[in-house]
Amino acid sequence: MFSIPGLKVVSLTDAAARRIREIMAQSARDNPDAPALGLRVGVKKGGCAGMEYTFEVAHATGKGDEVVTEKDATVIVDAKAVLFLLGTELDFKTDRFSSTFVFNNPNQVSACGCGESVEIKPRSETALAAQ
Repeated sequence: MFSIPGLKVVSLTDAAARRIREIMAQSARDNPDAPALGLRVGVKKGGCAGMEYTFEVAHATGKGDEVVTEKDATVIVDAKAVLFLLGTELDFKTDRFSSTFVFNNPNQVSACGCGESVEIKPRSETALAAQ
């Protein structure tokens, strides 16, 4: 588990925690024989800005994954994404046209115009030691 005193990999707003609990409840109804552990979040290469955030219902954890349980909701941060997401607040917003998770990520340096991809710089060990 990755740990720096006073710094969480991911924190959840009330709205994000509520939505994750809803997703887990729906997953349990749809797949009663395959209980989900939480919502897996990560990053992958893609889009015009270079990276995209990913989501999936997780049924297992992998080596090096970070498990964050907050407000009765569990997020599993993919091991390859920890340094890209360190210090991120996950929120959930609904407006007239969409409902979506929003990453308030201090490591994000830019985003494409359509909002589908982002540029993220991983935290360096030097920056982590300074905190």
